[in-house]
Order: sequence, then C-alpha cells, then structure tokens
Amino acid sequence: MLYVLPETAGDIIVVQATETLTAKDYQETFIPQMEEKVAAHGGVRVLLYLDHGFTGFEAEALWEDLKFGLAHRNDFIRLAVVGGSEWVDWLLKVAEGLIKGETKHFTEAQFLQALHWIDGNED
Repeated sequence: MLYVLPETAGDIIVVQATETLTAKDYQETFIPQMEEKVAAHGGVRVLLYLDHGFTGFEAEALWEDLKFGLAHRNDFIRLAVVGGSEWVDWLLKVAEGLIKGETKHFTEAQFLQALHWIDGNED
C-alpha cells in the first residue's frame, strides 16, 4: 500500500510504502501525484519511505515503476528512499542509470534529514 504524506507540497512528493507495493498503488496513487507535480513544476523531488511493515514489490509494480521511471527520467530532481535494507542501495544504483536526478538512501531514523535533502537544504 502507498500513502501520500502531509509533507507533500510544491514540487515535493512524500509517500509511505507499507506491506506490499502493487501496480494499483502506482497507477492510483503515485503516478497521478507525479503527473500533477510535473505539470505544475516541471520536475519533482520524491521521498519514498519504506516503513517497518514494508515487505516488497509485486512483480507488476516493479514493471510499472520501471516504465514510469523511463518515461519520466528527466522529471526527477532528487529521489530519496528512507528505510529498507542493503538491497535499496542496489536499487538506487539502478535508478541512477535510469533517471536524471540525484538519488540517496537514508535510514529510517534519518527521515527528516532525507526531507531536507530532497528540498535542497542539505547535501
């Protein structure tokens, strides 16, 4: 499941993933947010928070993510992923090759630091 958090404003999208991410989560929650923000701002800053209940992605969700990422590769300014384990580092290495913007992994305790980073207030 994917939830849009209240920190979402301007060109910033903050979403929380819990349990299993599905293609429906991308199609009904993430993609509409992205399209709205890109239309209004030209680029987006995204924070994806993988909470302690996050168990992974459905294969179809990974496909949706890949298709959308490639179609909007120039629309990402910064992408932060908060939480998860070492596999997130690998996933972000792949994302670096697919999107134009910067990517960075943060621990769950670094949520606020990640929020400041996507906003460009911290390097």
